[in-house]
Amino acid sequence: MMDEDDLAPRAKKPGPKKLGMMSIEALHEYIVELEAEIARAGETIAEKEAARASAEAVFRT
Repeated sequence: MMDEDDLAPRAKKPGPKKLGMMSIEALHEYIVELEAEIARAGETIAEKEAARASAEAVFRT
């Protein structure tokens, strides 16, 4: 049986921003946004690694 989600078109990722068109202030703000997103991704990785370590510990005993 086919899932309806398989029929829906996939959203395309937005292309890279045109940095040359941005002001210096906007570029600084963009960097702050990217650094916040990198930190968020790092926190998620740490959470997943901790969950994996906990699961592995259960199966080792």
